[in-house]
Amino acid sequence: MRLYSWNVNGIRAAAKKEHFFDFLENSRADLVALQETKAETSQLGPELLNPAGFLSYWSSSKARRGYSGVALYSREEPLSLAFELPDAEYAQEGRLIHAEYPRFHFLNVYFPNGQKDEERLSFKMGYYGAFLRHAERLRKTKPIVVCGDFNTAHREIDLARPKENETVSGFLPMERAWLDRFIAKGYVDAFRKARGDTRGDYSWWSFRANARANNVGWRIDYFFVSSELAPRIREAWLEPGVMGSDHCPVGLELDI
Repeated sequence: MRLYSWNVNGIRAAAKKEHFFDFLENSRADLVALQETKAETSQLGPELLNPAGFLSYWSSSKARRGYSGVALYSREEPLSLAFELPDAEYAQEGRLIHAEYPRFHFLNVYFPNGQKDEERLSFKMGYYGAFLRHAERLRKTKPIVVCGDFNTAHREIDLARPKENETVSGFLPMERAWLDRFIAKGYVDAFRKARGDTRGDYSWWSFRANARANNVGWRIDYFFVSSELAPRIREAWLEPGVMGSDHCPVGLELDI
């Protein structure tokens, strides 16, 4: 199976650029997970709701229109679908789609950003905890594949300027420690499993200071698989040459 994850930073804006449909057409993907779609289905045309060869599923924010949002394009109809975490506190912002397939649970997640203030950072950490509890419950029935914008760079090799960002949400010790705990529970970073400790591999760049051209970025978009599926990882990669967002697509091939 060939899977992609991409924070599109507004699906309507991304769709106006040739890169989005070129990417979708050429991806050869079985699943394409999108984050930060910032749209409701009533605002989208048929080319986005029914692209050739895909079924589509959408979750939008109930808290604020044009905010957050996730979507899933799938070649195969899932066995079941669910939206949002079961915790009511974290079920209002259109951040999660859970699609069950015969061999695994697939979770497309747009984790909160904690940079606004302490309240949002606390919300982010709470969301992390609630997500892990949910994933562990699902994992009792079949393995997990989770992808999306985690909004945290895990290690110093995952961002261009770690020292300058030690006090910035997205690279705080508490955020990185949660990723440590997540991995300790048996979730495998597919990119590191496939590629090892390479440097200079990023999935997000600021729009400021020509950051993308200079590759001053962060790797905050991931595929993780529960350890039962780790031997099934055939390849994992980033596609920084695909434009249309401040993030680039990240890919995974599983031998399923």
